[in-house]
Amino acid sequence: MFKGLGDMAKLMQQAKQMQERLAEAQERVASIEAEGGSGAGLVTAAVSGRGELRRLSIDPSLMVEGEREVLEDLVVAAVNDAHAKAQEAAQAEMAKITEGMALPPGMAPPFG
Repeated sequence: MFKGLGDMAKLMQQAKQMQERLAEAQERVASIEAEGGSGAGLVTAAVSGRGELRRLSIDPSLMVEGEREVLEDLVVAAVNDAHAKAQEAAQAEMAKITEGMALPPGMAPPFG
């Protein structure tokens, strides 16, 4: 019976460690800033690890009358590029939570 209690204590300790790692990873994710671009760098966007648009830069040469649709497409592409890079960095950060922990197959922390 004591073996079972020891196993339970070990699981509780692992759960506590995972909670601490999750909190630390969430802080690191919040500080991530990824930059994306389009139009050979004429439009750039910076997005946080939480997906918030922080900055947008548009080269003045793109602000030509009658070219609004092209500019809109480039802005969308730059923001999407930055968002994808931020998500990738955030997922990599969250994956660090389980490093060195002996978890059953298929068990992973919540990503999102």
